[in-house]
Amino acid sequence: MTQDWQTNARGLPPLDEGWWTAVLQEEAQWQGNGRAPRLGRGKDPTPTAPADPAGDWEAARQLYESDEPVELDVIGCNRGGLIVGLSSLRGFVPASHLVDFPAQLSEEERRAALARKVGQRLRLKVIEYDPPKGRVVFSERAAQAGPGSRKHVLERLNPGDVVQGVVTNVCDFGAFVDLGGLEGLIHVSEVSWNRVAHPRDVLNYNQDVEVSVISVDRAQARVALSLKRLRPDPWATVEGRYQVGQIIEGTVTNVVNFGAFVCLEDGLEGLIHVSELAEGNFVHPRSIVREGERVRARIVSIDGASRRLGLSRRRIEGDWLPAGTL
Repeated sequence: MTQDWQTNARGLPPLDEGWWTAVLQEEAQWQGNGRAPRLGRGKDPTPTAPADPAGDWEAARQLYESDEPVELDVIGCNRGGLIVGLSSLRGFVPASHLVDFPAQLSEEERRAALARKVGQRLRLKVIEYDPPKGRVVFSERAAQAGPGSRKHVLERLNPGDVVQGVVTNVCDFGAFVDLGGLEGLIHVSEVSWNRVAHPRDVLNYNQDVEVSVISVDRAQARVALSLKRLRPDPWATVEGRYQVGQIIEGTVTNVVNFGAFVCLEDGLEGLIHVSELAEGNFVHPRSIVREGERVRARIVSIDGASRRLGLSRRRIEGDWLPAGTL
C-alpha cells in the first residue's frame, strides 16, 4: 500500500538506458509473438540477383550517416508499424513515424490502416542502425527534413538547453517533437508535474512548444526532452510552503482502495489514507469522496525528499498536534 502511494504520487520513473528500449518495444512489436522485432536479413525478393547482406548493411550504414532519404516498398506490417525492403534487408517503420497516420484508432482500425499501406512506396530516412541486433529503423517524418539536418541538430544540442520545436505525433508513451531535422521525445513522465492520463491531454499535433533537453545520444541520434522541467519542481520547496497541522483545500484527483489523492496545486498531490477519510466503517473510499470534489483536509506529514504529503479529512475539527509535540 505504501509502495503504491510512492509510485503514484511521484510519477517519476528513473530515466535510465531502459527508457528508450521500453519506448521502442511498446511501439514495435511483432504481431503474434509480442517481441521487439529483430530486423535485417529477409528472403531475397529478387531470386535472380544473389543476396549481398554485407553490401546491404553497408548501404544502410551510408544512408544513416549521410542522413539521405531513400524510397522503399512496404512489404508487410504488424501492430507496431510497417516492414520495408532494402535489398536483402528488412527494415521497420514505427507507426508513430508515419506522416499523417491517425493516432486515435482502435486495434482493429490500426491494423487495417497499416495493412492498406502494404505495396506503397515511401520516402524514408534511417533513424536507427544496429547490425549486432539485426535492426534498421526508418522514419517517414524524418525524411521531410533535408539531408544532413540530423547531424547539424545533434552537434548543437546539449543537456540543459531550452529549444523550440513542433509536436509531430502524440501517442500513449509520449510526444515526438521536431527540432528542425531531428525528432526528440517527451516521455509521458516528462510532460507535466501533474498526473497525466494521456499526453494528448496536454499536447496537440502541430503545436509549437518550448522544451528542455534532458539527454543527447549522438551515436544513436536520440534526444530526450522534457516539458515539465521548464517549471520548478513543487516538491523541492513543499516543506517551506506548508506546515504539519495546516488545513488546506484541494481537489480529489483519484480515489483508490487505500484512499484518495488530493491536488493542492499544480504538480503537488497529497494522500488521504483510507483510515483518515472519516470516522466509522464504510465500504469504499468512493462512498466518502469522489474525483473532482473540492475537500478540506489537515496536513499530518510532509516528506519532500520522498514526494509524500499525508492528509487527514477526519481530523479537520478541533485542535490537533502532531505526535511528539506534547
